[in-house]
Amino acid sequence: MAKPQQTPLFGRLAVIGIGLIGSSIARAAREHNLAGSIAVADASEAHRRQAAELGLADAVHADAADAVRDADLVMLCVPLGAYAAVAAHIGPALKPGAIVSDVGSCKQSVIRDVAPHLPAGVAFVPGHPVAGTEHSGPAAGFAALFGGRWCILTPTPDTDPAATEKLRAFWAACGSRVEMMEPRHHDLVLAITSHVPHLIAYNIVGTADDMETVTQSEVIKYSAGGFRDFTRIAASDPTMWRDVFLNNREAVLEMLGRFTEDLIALQRAIRWGEGDALFDLFTRTRAIRRAIIDAGQETAAPDFGRGAASPTAGSAAPAAAKPAKPKAG
Repeated sequence: MAKPQQTPLFGRLAVIGIGLIGSSIARAAREHNLAGSIAVADASEAHRRQAAELGLADAVHADAADAVRDADLVMLCVPLGAYAAVAAHIGPALKPGAIVSDVGSCKQSVIRDVAPHLPAGVAFVPGHPVAGTEHSGPAAGFAALFGGRWCILTPTPDTDPAATEKLRAFWAACGSRVEMMEPRHHDLVLAITSHVPHLIAYNIVGTADDMETVTQSEVIKYSAGGFRDFTRIAASDPTMWRDVFLNNREAVLEMLGRFTEDLIALQRAIRWGEGDALFDLFTRTRAIRRAIIDAGQETAAPDFGRGAASPTAGSAAPAAAKPAKPKAG
């Protein structure tokens, strides 16, 4: 676990949007002493109330512009579809020298929607912590969410290298392994590793729900196998994932095209009894699973839906925030 900073990296941190990721950033910043003070903002009154009750910040705001005033680091943690409007709103309130970043899983659209609204003298370092659970809301966050997980930064050619380095240090202090990547390449990689798998999960669960020959009770009763794992993914936040597919459509459609071609080949192998082709594919994919475990991105421990703990398990208890007396702003 990363040790707390002796001196905060940033004087004031503003987190806009306090769902799972935003609230986890606030908790991690508090636990690791990454900011002298923390301000959060959310359009939801219920989220603001929860943030105050949980002690996530020193100040809780309804207006994002109020939260970012005097902030040295601003983290955008809202759905991708809201980025342009939020950036336009907070732009005039940003102070010179501030760093603006985000947590969205599509980077080309983020750069398109945010960069034009930032004033001169404000550094923009797009980012993506590759971590999460199927749960959402301020109470779902926990400081250890980013521990041992990748955080990808996609600075533009205009980004100040010093700002990129400071943000890298922030995520490293949260326990993340930080990687730099070109925005378009990021979107292609995430399309196949995250976006298309989610789309497949949504589709499979939806198909099962639509099947008239299988009752709902049978779907639930026999969901201890692969279907159960798909339902976990398909339980992810609908707003967030709607915006992901709309904002990374080109990369997702490209990966879906490749997936469809491979699926047709697999269908043909089953139809014609090509056992060797099936065996070869399954052997290759099994090796991928082992490689992911060896890379520390998963554990080999059995998990049959009985609450096995893991760094990113939804059942993990949120890390307690240090005592604070948040005030509504």
